[in-house]
Amino acid sequence: MSKIAIMGAMPEEIEPLLAKVENVNRIEYANNSYYEATYKGKELVIAYSKIGKVFSSLTASTLLEKFGCSTLLFSGVAGAINPELKIGDLIIADKLCQHDLDISIFGHAFGYVPEGAVFVESDAGLREVAKAVAHKNKLSIIEGTIATGDQFVASNERKEFISTHFQADALEMEGASVAVICDALNVPFFVLRAISDTANDDAGVDFDEFMIGSAKISANFILDMVESIE
Repeated sequence: MSKIAIMGAMPEEIEPLLAKVENVNRIEYANNSYYEATYKGKELVIAYSKIGKVFSSLTASTLLEKFGCSTLLFSGVAGAINPELKIGDLIIADKLCQHDLDISIFGHAFGYVPEGAVFVESDAGLREVAKAVAHKNKLSIIEGTIATGDQFVASNERKEFISTHFQADALEMEGASVAVICDALNVPFFVLRAISDTANDDAGVDFDEFMIGSAKISANFILDMVESIE
């Protein structure tokens, strides 16, 4: 049976998952904890990476290479750029970019490095599963671009830069690095984020207040998807 990896960045993003799965077996590896489990007959490996692109790359690689997962689902929270997105809303990434990757001094576009790409597209089939789950549960989701960087954005100026150069709808700190890993290893992946703040000057206050609730919304949706993945 194929195994599904479910990732978050912080403990709060996977705790709602661990509360609902069964047969949990915790494994310590590479300074992290990985939780083998089952849910509705599906085999899962769940982990939170810690914040940022380096830790999320390590965790994604471990889930795929050591634990042999053949699909990766990311569940977490994000800051909104698209004004249509409000706190608690869901966005699924059709493509992801690294907004803090910058060798533009050499004439390259923001987010690009040689032999790489500005955007990495997520798996179209998993996005269709998500849309079906949303329809079944009468939930509204936005499909759009998610920008990733090693900084918590709480600045209208930085938010405007990311919007202008990447036409991003939301931003966070792990998704694009996970996308790069999965794309390189030819593993289908999916990134779901629930909005915790609007990446403006109030972002820190909003994040602290709404992060746990938004993380639960995302986690519940991901488990609904697990049921539907063949």
